[in-house]
Amino acid sequence: MIMANKETSLAGRVAIVTGAASGIGRATARLLAAAGAKLVLGDYDDKIHDVAMALGADATVLDAGDEEAVKAIVARAMALHGRVDIVHANAGILGGMTSLFDHTVDDWTRILRTNLIGPAIMMKHVGPVMMAQGQGVIVCTASVAGLRSGAGCPAYSASKAGLINLVQVAAQQFSGSGVRVNAVCPGLVETGMTEATFTYAREKGVENKIGRLNPLRRAAQAEEVARAVLFLASDAASYINGHALVVDGGLSTSLPVTRQETGKTAF
Repeated sequence: MIMANKETSLAGRVAIVTGAASGIGRATARLLAAAGAKLVLGDYDDKIHDVAMALGADATVLDAGDEEAVKAIVARAMALHGRVDIVHANAGILGGMTSLFDHTVDDWTRILRTNLIGPAIMMKHVGPVMMAQGQGVIVCTASVAGLRSGAGCPAYSASKAGLINLVQVAAQQFSGSGVRVNAVCPGLVETGMTEATFTYAREKGVENKIGRLNPLRRAAQAEEVARAVLFLASDAASYINGHALVVDGGLSTSLPVTRQETGKTAF
C-alpha cells in the first residue's frame, strides 16, 4: 500500500473509477481511497457493490459505453459530493484471439463502443464539470496493444491506439482549463479479464512462460499499474499532460527477437 505524502495526498478530492469491480480498476480504487479520495465507482458487474462497501464508497452498475449511464454517474458524484476531481476511465473489454479476417462488424462495434467511445463520452460529460472547477484529472487505461501489433486482437488494439490519440487530442481540447488528460499503457496484467490465460498456463504447468518476452520475465500485478494511475492523478504529476505512460516491464522496448540465455550472443 502506498502512503500518501503532500503531493500524492488526495484528501478532499472526489474520484470516479469505471471498471472498478476487479483488476486494475479495483486496485486503483483502493489506492485512491487510501490517499484520501471520496469514490464513486462503476462497473458492469454487480460485484462493484462489494468493492464499494469495503472502501466506504458509492457504487452503481454501469455500462461504460452508454451515454445516459455515463451522464448518470457524473451526476451522482456531483449530487453526493458537489465536484469531480479525478476520473479513471478504466472500463474495457478484450476481443479474444480473433484475427482481422474473422472479426465481425459486431466485434468491432462492441469493442470500440466500450474501449474508445466510452472514455470519449466520459470526457464529454465530466469535462464541463472539471473546467468549471478550474482543475481536474482524467486518466484512461490504454494498453501496449495500442502502441504496436502483437499484444491484442485487431479491434482491441485499434481501440487502444485510438484511445491514446484521444488522450492527446483531449489534452489540447482542454487547453487553458486546468484539466489534465493522460493514459496508462499496461502490458500483460493478471486480472479477471486475463484469468483464462493464467489458469490455462497453470493447468499445463507452463506458468513460468507467462511474460517470457518481457525483460522482467513476469506479468504485472494490478496494483503495479494502479500506482501509475495514482501518480498521474496526483499533484506529483502536475506538469504531465497528454501523455501515455507505459507500464509494461519493458515489453515494448524491443521488436520481437529470439532471446538467448544470459552470456550468449543473440543474432
